[in-house]
Amino acid sequence: MQDLLLWGALTFPQFDPVALEIGPLAIRWYALSYIVGLLGAWFYCRYLVTVSPAGLTREAIDDFLLWATLGVILGGRLGYVLFYQPGYYVHHPQEILYLWQGGMAFHGGLIGVIVAIILFERKRGVAFMSLTDIVACAAPIGLFLGRIANFINGELFGRPSDVPWAMVFPGGGPEPRHPSQLYQAGLEGLLLFLLLFILMRFGALKCRGLLSGSFLAGYGLARFIGEFFRAPDAHLGYLTGGLTMGQLLSLPMLLAGLALVVWARRNCAGDRAS
Repeated sequence: MQDLLLWGALTFPQFDPVALEIGPLAIRWYALSYIVGLLGAWFYCRYLVTVSPAGLTREAIDDFLLWATLGVILGGRLGYVLFYQPGYYVHHPQEILYLWQGGMAFHGGLIGVIVAIILFERKRGVAFMSLTDIVACAAPIGLFLGRIANFINGELFGRPSDVPWAMVFPGGGPEPRHPSQLYQAGLEGLLLFLLLFILMRFGALKCRGLLSGSFLAGYGLARFIGEFFRAPDAHLGYLTGGLTMGQLLSLPMLLAGLALVVWARRNCAGDRAS
């Protein structure tokens, strides 16, 4: 049976891990996904403030870019350390700074960006929920690019499968596996971006908190589904109820997002009634 699976599996394309070389500087695909994702989100946010009734300015978005970058990187790294390998880093604390070795967690990055928005709100006096709505619309750009970089790196691959498009990944043993990075790029990136774009076009920016809640619920659901195809982290395996760490971290996001959507809709209905 295994021979049949191998015979029908697609060959994983061997990508050069270095995307761009400028003299002695080598930029890897994963780093490039962060750079392009942040820049793409920045440009999109600059557009969104022109159609938002919240009164935010492009200058405020320009200033927030650095805050968001620090929130994503610091939060993503600390989230990985605390959620996925706390025991290892207790004994190797110096390696927390070794970002070039990989190891970032979206849920930690999300917390980092929320903290950045809170601090930015206090400094600049912007409305917290108005800024989170705009940032939420742009976040899927980085999520999409990050998953594509995961695929290029041949990491975070899927569970063994006999689907016609299954691939044998270099680090995944001889079994063909789901290219789950591409599934997640489609769910967490493209589909979520389109959902938020449609809501935005139908006036969701006027209902403060609706887009933020939709992002949290949408990502939580997309990640929960995608994890059924993705191999669990080798050092964690399956956890409570056969769920993965990604699923356990996404459930609170899904519930919080749904609660925020309900709250936002009630507030909007109350504003219209008054």
